Amino acid sequence: MPDRSVDYLLIGGGLAAANCARWLREEGGGDGSVLLVTREPDPPYNRPPLSKGYLQGKESKEDALFRPDEWWGENNVELMTGTSVMKLDPGERVATLSTKDEVQFDKALLATGANVIRLRQPGCDLDGIHYLRTFGNSEGIRAAAASGKRVVLIGGSFIATEVAASLTAVYDCDCSLVMMEDVTLERPFGQEIGRFFHSVLEEHGVKIHGGESLARFEGSDGQVRKVVTESGLELEADFVVAGIGVRPDVTLAKAAGLEIGDAGGVKCSSRLESSAPGTYAAGDICEYDSPIHVRHMRIEHWDVAFNQGKTAALNMLGRDQPHDVVPYFFSDLADWASMEYVGPGSGEVVVRGSLDDGEFTAFYLDDGTVKAVLTVGRSDELEHGTRFIKEHAGPDPAELADLDKDLGSL
Repeated sequence: MPDRSVDYLLIGGGLAAANCARWLREEGGGDGSVLLVTREPDPPYNRPPLSKGYLQGKESKEDALFRPDEWWGENNVELMTGTSVMKLDPGERVATLSTKDEVQFDKALLATGANVIRLRQPGCDLDGIHYLRTFGNSEGIRAAAASGKRVVLIGGSFIATEVAASLTAVYDCDCSLVMMEDVTLERPFGQEIGRFFHSVLEEHGVKIHGGESLARFEGSDGQVRKVVTESGLELEADFVVAGIGVRPDVTLAKAAGLEIGDAGGVKCSSRLESSAPGTYAAGDICEYDSPIHVRHMRIEHWDVAFNQGKTAALNMLGRDQPHDVVPYFFSDLADWASMEYVGPGSGEVVVRGSLDDGEFTAFYLDDGTVKAVLTVGRSDELEHGTRFIKEHAGPDPAELADLDKDLGSL
């Protein structure tokens, strides 16, 4: 027999599970028992500050928390930190915890997030090679920056570029970025828009080495001292930060027999319910049937987890709510440039405004239909882009680019 029972079991310590707990309480689940189990030592928190404000020392740990510590008790949400769910039986609706306790549940949410992809090249086990996913990781990078100024960043996407900007702007580090792509952020945004961010980084002193594959790390006394690429490029390093992506953590889901989708996430309906009735998924692991994009999607943006937590809660409460929120994302390169993005999508790029002036909106059109929108310095245009995506709109590209044309009329 299980040791205890709860109405709602939330597995994961990120924004998906936290926001699910919030909406279970705010939307009529006040009488149901809620248990949130997370393997992290801290209560749920926002991860974007880890490469920005928290890393820069401008935000405290309390600033990054989803809610103050007292919120959980005040809302009668039981929070178990430093605890893992070792086994999940969605048929019997029983979870086994790392404490050996068995918990019976009525509804469950899997929001186990993602694990960073680790480097496997020779020398990858040397001290001084950092990854970024938790408070502790960010604190480790901050400590390294206090004692060493030469840093090599591996990767050309958000983590590497944001950390490079933070370390350069706040700690006056000598940052070198090594990446396989030719242009930073070209994979999510294409070369034209990626080149804007690439130029911003270079203008502020970040040295970018594109088209380079990592060969090995060299060190002395167990500490990394040098990064070497396949082409023979050698970069001296006091420490290294790797940001080469993440993989959804579906270990528990697979063991529980849940169906896995083509993108490697837990396959879910538009209401975020998995193949097991009563068991939902949200965040990095959720591959859902999108009513907006008309296909199964798995997205790793923090805002996606946040909003999916709400949708999961509503459906746990029987609201029959499809997840029809357009994914939103933002990124800051210190105080040099900030972008906002709704999508995801790709295709022909139509630019409204000026890349040279750092004030523009990029519309991504696929077969004439707006699929994604990115804006820098023109935030007010994002709501129009979101409307285009939701309505599957196909405005005239010339009118999109025309600054004299009111987007509200398109």
